[in-house]
Amino acid sequence: MKAPQHPESIESCYHLVAPTSRRQQAAAGHKVPLTPALSPREREQAAAVQLAPEHGCRGTACFAARHRHPARWAKAERDKPRVYCMGRCYVAPATAGETARPHVEVRSPQAILLANLVDGGARQLDIYLARGGYRGLERALLRSRQEVVGEVLDSQLRGRGGAGFPSGVKMRAVAANPSPVKYVVANGDEGDPGSFTDRFLMEDDPFRLIEAMSIAGYAVGAAQGYIYLRCEYPEARAILLEALSQARSRGFLGERVLSRDFSFDIQLVSGHGSYVCGEETALLRSIEGRRPEVMPRPPFPTDKGLFGKPTLLLNIETLCNLPWILEHGGEAYCALGYNKSRGTKALSLPSLFRKPGIYEVEFGTTLATIVEEIGGGMADGRLVGVMPAGPMGGIVPASLLATPLDFEALRAVGGNLGHGGIVAIDEHTSIPQLVHHIFEFAADESCGKCTPCRVGSRRLADALARALADCSLSPGERVGVRGSPSSTDGGTHPVDRGQWKSIVEALAQTSLCGLGVGLSELANSVNRYFQKEFSPCLS
Repeated sequence: MKAPQHPESIESCYHLVAPTSRRQQAAAGHKVPLTPALSPREREQAAAVQLAPEHGCRGTACFAARHRHPARWAKAERDKPRVYCMGRCYVAPATAGETARPHVEVRSPQAILLANLVDGGARQLDIYLARGGYRGLERALLRSRQEVVGEVLDSQLRGRGGAGFPSGVKMRAVAANPSPVKYVVANGDEGDPGSFTDRFLMEDDPFRLIEAMSIAGYAVGAAQGYIYLRCEYPEARAILLEALSQARSRGFLGERVLSRDFSFDIQLVSGHGSYVCGEETALLRSIEGRRPEVMPRPPFPTDKGLFGKPTLLLNIETLCNLPWILEHGGEAYCALGYNKSRGTKALSLPSLFRKPGIYEVEFGTTLATIVEEIGGGMADGRLVGVMPAGPMGGIVPASLLATPLDFEALRAVGGNLGHGGIVAIDEHTSIPQLVHHIFEFAADESCGKCTPCRVGSRRLADALARALADCSLSPGERVGVRGSPSSTDGGTHPVDRGQWKSIVEALAQTSLCGLGVGLSELANSVNRYFQKEFSPCLS
């Protein structure tokens, strides 16, 4: 398939960084000590690496499945620190000590991402090599940097962790920058509750990520890469450190990679539990040792990113497509997919599905096929809707399951794709409960940079808690509303409709990142599809 014309600039595909610290060393290309600064929320969360095995998760997938284990969920609500996703959504409601592995299956015509996971993983370099690992990097190093960038442009690969920006355009922008110092950063802060794909790509196929970052480093002219890993994934940290050590000892990282005129190394940086570090500018500030706050753009990270230098920042799944693209060609990759969404997508199906797990599907697969055929339908309830992007996006009602898995098609019905954590909602969770849970989550996780998110999310979370205590819900349905007063405190407390509308509009128009924008998308989808269910909570 002939690839469509490529976007001309970062501005043409970006929607919405700004570093300044430790820059004297970094400007010279030196490695710097990595001790990310902690916000108050992060200080509470920093202990997450040492969570007790019985520590409970409070993420949206676990919230939606709380009826399956009420006592476990009740304990999770009391546990400190608050942990909103542990990457164990396939056994939700989950605890930190859960060791079960998810089912993994390829349901696309071509296995691009999950072949090694299906075969039991490739945590050792020799296993990875025996299965054809590093062929992509070998082929890349035989070509010019411009040709490698061209293959990624031809593939029409788009970012798999957010709004679907063209990855080749980012790569081209960094490659074209004349700066002698550049960076490649892998965003392993997979914080969207309901998502666990990146976790297992890192744990079970770590050398694919290392190879992918090396390809990206060669393409853009970077000698240093960083993996930013969320602290809730301690198993991934240990596995990645071992894999990096093996790669260095065998000449796949460091000076003269594969005996070629190309040097590249990777450092692993652990976050401290801040959800907002999934946003690129906050993530870069955290690596630099500064408070992780979202920054306005431009300048874009491709121009002034980590330590003020041009930076290619992609999430784990996006990067893991690169070895296949360089081995088989961009046009072969582009031949798969649907409309402007090319290739395949790895999906996380949490425990409310009869067949939870990780599935690789071709873009264009309908939500109905994903829910009913691949996921096996609901485990023990009636489907109300799905959130393809987890909590930070709209709810697609059950009546619209004919919608294809496609960036634009999902946006047209008020949804989003994000990391592809398909959180299902059944009749055990009311829409008002779900909205309150997500606004409470956002209020806890806001970095505080912009007022609508910092203040608006808290005001609506508190207002919804009061409303849920008295609106037309049964006592059983009110369980789990944090901070709600007793229903005997007199009268009802509906949310003011005007306040609801004005805050939602402010979130949509003035938020600096996807946290506030995602809240507005959630609210708009509720207004669009679930008015009957939500209106009792509005005055």
